[in-house]
Amino acid sequence: MGYNIDVVNWRLNMDSSGHNSSALFVGDNLALDFINTAYGVGDNKQDLLTDDASVTKWLQQAQVASRRSDQAKSRGLLKAALELRDIARELVTMRHAGKWADPSALNRYLSLGSYHLVLRWSKGDEPAVTNQEAASDNVEADLLPVAEALAQLLAEANFEKVRKCECDECTLLFYDRTKAGRRRWCSMAMCGNRMKVAAYRARSKA
Repeated sequence: MGYNIDVVNWRLNMDSSGHNSSALFVGDNLALDFINTAYGVGDNKQDLLTDDASVTKWLQQAQVASRRSDQAKSRGLLKAALELRDIARELVTMRHAGKWADPSALNRYLSLGSYHLVLRWSKGDEPAVTNQEAASDNVEADLLPVAEALAQLLAEANFEKVRKCECDECTLLFYDRTKAGRRRWCSMAMCGNRMKVAAYRARSKA
């Protein structure tokens, strides 16, 4: 599956209570963005996943939500999402450290995938065979795109390019896809400018 979303790095969205909630898509990777749903340090810690609806909302923003129409069938989605996020953080941490980690918990999510071939043939076009994901009543299957992205990241990514923002007060992870390979910040508009201003002030005082 692809993860190709044209979004600004830092988006503000209104929740149902009318408050702003930060939806962060700065990781340039679906799995890293999922880990980044919990961010910040100390009193500034934030968690975007607080109930089943918030998980569904995030999946929709990431454009990987299922077509589940019955909200009652999404009960338990938060519990599964928090579990998968912990799994993702642990596996990425261990992979980054060059250590082994047990993949069995992730494989349980990956096993929820079910695909079958579909022949698509529109008038005026040649027939083509594509994969079609089968619907599942298991709420954990809603998180399958995240699990697949995580598996691909762990197996295929150059982990020298998987980094944490260099701002001490920021915990966000990202995959450096820049040509020069010198990305340092989760977002230049946020941490990048803040750290540059701090460095300028320090030089001025000196």
